[in-house]
Amino acid sequence: MFLRLFRRHRGFTLIELLVVIAIIAVLIGLLLPAVQKVREAAARMKCSAQIKQLSLAAHNYASTYDSKLPPGQNTSNMNAGAYANTLSSLLPFLEQEALYKAGISGNGSIYFWDANVPGANPPQVRCQPVKVFQCPSDSTLSGGWSSAQVGGWMGSSYAANWQLFGQGQGTNSARYGIGNIPDGSSGTIGFVEMLSACASAGNLWSHPWQTDWGPLYGYAQGNYQLPPQIQPFPATGASAVCDQDRASTGHSGGCQVGMMDGSVRTVTAAVSPTTWWIAVVPDDGLVLPPDW
Repeated sequence: MFLRLFRRHRGFTLIELLVVIAIIAVLIGLLLPAVQKVREAAARMKCSAQIKQLSLAAHNYASTYDSKLPPGQNTSNMNAGAYANTLSSLLPFLEQEALYKAGISGNGSIYFWDANVPGANPPQVRCQPVKVFQCPSDSTLSGGWSSAQVGGWMGSSYAANWQLFGQGQGTNSARYGIGNIPDGSSGTIGFVEMLSACASAGNLWSHPWQTDWGPLYGYAQGNYQLPPQIQPFPATGASAVCDQDRASTGHSGGCQVGMMDGSVRTVTAAVSPTTWWIAVVPDDGLVLPPDW
C-alpha cells in the first residue's frame, strides 16, 4: 500500500491581502510627492528656458532693428499688422516667422490678431497656439486657449514689461534700446510670468490692449507695484483670488522673471513691493535692494 502525500496549496488569506494592499498604498503615498516634485522641477526648467528665449529674442530683435526694442503696441501701421504687441513682434525670432507674416499680411483684417493664417482652422492669428508662450505649470490654459477665452483667443503664460516696452512706442521700437536702458539690463525686468486666465480677465498672446487682456505687465502703479502672486488658485470664477494686475505663477517656489541681460531669476513672495517696482521701472535710477 502506497501512501500518497499531498502538498496542500493555499492562497492569501483576507488579512494578508489587506496588509499587502495597505503596504502598496503607503508606498504610493510616499512616492507620489517625489514624482510630483520631479514633474514640477521639469516644468520649472522648461518655463525658465522659455522665458530666456523671450529675452534672447528681444536681443535679436534689437540686433535687427538698430538696437531698438519692440513696442508694447505698434499703432503706426494702420494698413496691415496694426496693433501688434511685444510678443507678436518677437515671433520671427522665436521660429514663428510664418505666423508673423500672416499677421502683418492684411489677409482678412488690417489688425494683426485678426488676420488669417493660410490653411489654419480656425484661421485667425489669435487662434494659433505658440508653445513658447505656454508654461507647463499654467493650469489656466485649456488646450492652448486661455480658459477665459476658449475658442476665441490662445493664451500666454508670460507678459512683457510695459514700463520698458510700452513707453514711447513707435513704428517698430520702444522708448529705450537694448544698450541704453537707464537702470541697466541686469537690473530691469523684461518678461514676467502671468497666468493665461485671472479673475474675470486673461492674458492673450496676440491681444493688443495693455490692460485686462493684453500680454503686458506694469501699465501703471497701484496693484501693479505689488509682488507676484504665487499659485493664486482658484484663478478664475466667483471665488477667484487672482489679481489680474499682478504677475502670477503656477509654480510653488516663486515667480520666474526674465531680466534684460538674458538671465532668469526666481522672485519669491518675500520680495517687498518697493524692491519689485524698482526692478520693473527701467529709469528710476534706484539700485535694487538686498531682498532682490
